[in-house]
Amino acid sequence: MRKILLAAAVTVLSTVVVPAASAEPGTLSWGPCPAGAFPTPDLQCTTLRVPLDYRNPDGRKIDVAVSRLPSKNPEKRRGVLLTNPGGPGGEGLDYPQLLKLVKLPQDVLDSYDIIGFDPRGVGRSAPVTCDLTPEQLAIGNLPYANGPADVVKQAAVAKAEARQCAAASTGSMLPYITTANTARDMDRIRQALGEPAVSYLGASYGTYLGAVYTTMFPERSDRIVLDSNLGPGGYDIDAMRRFGRGMEDRFPDFAKFAAAHPQYGLGTTPAQVTAKYHELAARLDKKPVEGVTGSTFRGLTFEGLYSIDLTPLAEDWQALDQGRAPKPPGGSLTSSVENLFAARFAVLCGDSAWPRSVAGYQVDVAVDRIRYPLIGAATANIAACAFWPAAPVEPKVRITGRGPSNVLLVQNERDPGTPLAGARELRAAFGDRARMVTVDQGGHGVYPFTPNRCGATAVTGFLVSGQRPAHDLACAAETA
Repeated sequence: MRKILLAAAVTVLSTVVVPAASAEPGTLSWGPCPAGAFPTPDLQCTTLRVPLDYRNPDGRKIDVAVSRLPSKNPEKRRGVLLTNPGGPGGEGLDYPQLLKLVKLPQDVLDSYDIIGFDPRGVGRSAPVTCDLTPEQLAIGNLPYANGPADVVKQAAVAKAEARQCAAASTGSMLPYITTANTARDMDRIRQALGEPAVSYLGASYGTYLGAVYTTMFPERSDRIVLDSNLGPGGYDIDAMRRFGRGMEDRFPDFAKFAAAHPQYGLGTTPAQVTAKYHELAARLDKKPVEGVTGSTFRGLTFEGLYSIDLTPLAEDWQALDQGRAPKPPGGSLTSSVENLFAARFAVLCGDSAWPRSVAGYQVDVAVDRIRYPLIGAATANIAACAFWPAAPVEPKVRITGRGPSNVLLVQNERDPGTPLAGARELRAAFGDRARMVTVDQGGHGVYPFTPNRCGATAVTGFLVSGQRPAHDLACAAETA
């Protein structure tokens, strides 16, 4: 069994009690929002001062950027709906506007002021940095290891990243950029809004953040919706290795799609498309195409499986098979991307202690190469948390069934990023607090981005009227 740094300190199943720190209700001053990814004519923004370290509430303070999309129907307004789009490291300030643009139901928009925020360490909320280079960013989150030597090579990269994070100008903040502290920030937002309780809609990593919030503050939680669920341990090593399982769950949908569209030249049967994946990856391992290696090909395939629309992924494969680089995604390796990576490291390494043995990761890679042959040798690979300079400052929050029955989980059956197996574990941890709606479709994210009416109706009904399914609900596949 591999040793975990200070394992006893981080596996205590309790929540640290910190001194109370409150915000004056109704003291927020709202104004225009900064320019973001989406037009925000209806969005209002402000900042809230919070303690960097809640154990020392009178110490250093940081600003958390908060946004509000107000309800325009006072007669129907029932409260506020905090939101988080995922991450960790994802900006959420303009997320309410995105939800409106993708047609969040009007009944929900009427019922709540939709609240967004950049979590601490992210975007406009005291952003952290690791001074990562473009070369480090280009490696991505899932570097593939073709053998033990690649794990050693990646260990050198990971060690440098951890050292840079600690030495950067924001290095002293890193121990406090955690899920538990972000949950405490959420409760400070609640207080500043003058609300006795808040509802919540969180996706992907946002499900773990919501689970932690409603565990720490059950009496202040109204209606909690968790969409595309991590397991109850958050983004720990088990969750990272579970990405391999997620790709195995989702990839058959793409293989079937590509086989049904022979114009892409990827094969006429799912088996041929699967063989093309392995052939292309091996070819790119030997001879990259305009910087696209076998590792980045596997990663872009994994990312492409998040979408319901699999056409762009098939086009990327076709281009690479013909010796052309795929169309680049929007954006570039900018400071916001560097911040995303840095904040992600801070949360992952600050929430959980990670194995530190390079040899242990070599074993994991060998095991998962067989168990999850599509990408397991990447998802089990070593990362910066193995060399993080400090152990977590507090025990991980244990998700339990203690609290009101006010949690609704919604989950695709074939989600590559947050596989159904993890959602089932979170559902079991919540016990009678939760119900789960499972949708027979692939991709990452259900509400309100996908067209399954059964799943959408269940979530909208819960948010608007408080009605949850009496039992866990399975939604059949639907065609648009």
